[in-house]
Amino acid sequence: MADKNQGLIDQKWHELNDDGVDRRGFLKCMAWAGTGLVWTMSGGIPVSRAFAKNTGKSDGKDGDFSFVQISDSHMGFSKPANPDVGATLQAAVDKINGLAQPPEFLLHTGDISHLTKPEQFDTVDQILKGASAKDVFFVPGEHDVLDDNGKSYLERYGKNVQGAGWYSFDKRGVHFIGLVNVLNLKSGGLGSLGAEQLEWMEKDVKHLKHSTPIVVFAHIPLWTVYPEWGWGTEDSAQALAYLKKFGSVTVLNGHIHQTMQKVEGNVTFHTAMSTAFPQPQPGKADSPGPMKVPAEQLRSLLGITDVNYVRGQHSLAAVDSSLE
Repeated sequence: MADKNQGLIDQKWHELNDDGVDRRGFLKCMAWAGTGLVWTMSGGIPVSRAFAKNTGKSDGKDGDFSFVQISDSHMGFSKPANPDVGATLQAAVDKINGLAQPPEFLLHTGDISHLTKPEQFDTVDQILKGASAKDVFFVPGEHDVLDDNGKSYLERYGKNVQGAGWYSFDKRGVHFIGLVNVLNLKSGGLGSLGAEQLEWMEKDVKHLKHSTPIVVFAHIPLWTVYPEWGWGTEDSAQALAYLKKFGSVTVLNGHIHQTMQKVEGNVTFHTAMSTAFPQPQPGKADSPGPMKVPAEQLRSLLGITDVNYVRGQHSLAAVDSSLE
């Protein structure tokens, strides 16, 4: 299976670079939707191992705690790419509840709703109440701030946040930073953090020890996946500069509805599958957007990310699982 997955990765590498652009300077390792990847830390160097599915079986080496990332539930979407996004979100919750190590909390990296409607947020909240982890930390996607610039999102999820919704918290020695990069977003444009949020972030991490593991989560990727489709954040380099002193940094994003990874220095970037619908690979369609696939294939392209932390080793391992 490892050889098969490696062949897929090699194939997609060549496909992504068939436009003549050499992306080796920033794309060191990736896997596409439907192919899982486990990240671990060995001697301070991130190491990856391809796999087909998360079996849910424990090997006895589980970390001190785990959490799960879900993303892009797009509640309210009902087009042919997935006419029942509530059912697939419920399948994600069932997958979470079946994990060998129950997660302590969930991170939702945005596009909770499809049209920022109260009933759409209500439905997601109700489904997530059935998850084994009762605490959920959110950041908004662009679909959560339509028309009202995030007012309704903040009224619901904005307790103890700063500015337009950014915040941080600590869990068993790991520092988590939730960022907002979807405001004032133009169609096809890159995300942005803005001066106020960047200033807050610099102060937020200034007092932390260099050995503190950092997890950053936001909706739009903080690395430039595909700028032609707006898959990147224009001022992310400044944010990442504040994290250079830390030995272990993990950045979790949604937005592109497919799994991709990149390792750059001390930072491991990881984008998550959606629980609603897949999107095309970068540059393999005229534009991004919901991608219809045969019904029997849909759940293999949707999924969750289970992240484990091992105290004392500053180890974070992200395991992608499809909803099949």
